[in-house]
Amino acid sequence: MHAFLFHTSWRIVPCARTSTCPFRHERAWDVDVGKRAMIEVVLNDRLGRKVRVKCNPDDTIGDLKKLVAAQTGTRPERIRIQKWYTVYKDHITLADYEIHDGMGLELYYD
Repeated sequence: MHAFLFHTSWRIVPCARTSTCPFRHERAWDVDVGKRAMIEVVLNDRLGRKVRVKCNPDDTIGDLKKLVAAQTGTRPERIRIQKWYTVYKDHITLADYEIHDGMGLELYYD
């Protein structure tokens, strides 16, 4: 196999167009845009309850609060989500905060 040096956002996938070309080069974000998998976020309230929520990376923190509220029975306005000292704002997406699958966040009730 040949060694190629590409930009980190490029990847090599098998070519579907011709049998003579062994590779087709595509940008990873072009391929994966329509196939975003759901992620699972674990929220710990430090009172003995861990809430596991499945959501999309393009959901906002406000959407995540609504999903948590449905599981805990608490109103979304009374929920605060943070990591260390960073309090997450409702209008910003999980992808913008770089929240990934299996990540743990802190859950507080105001």
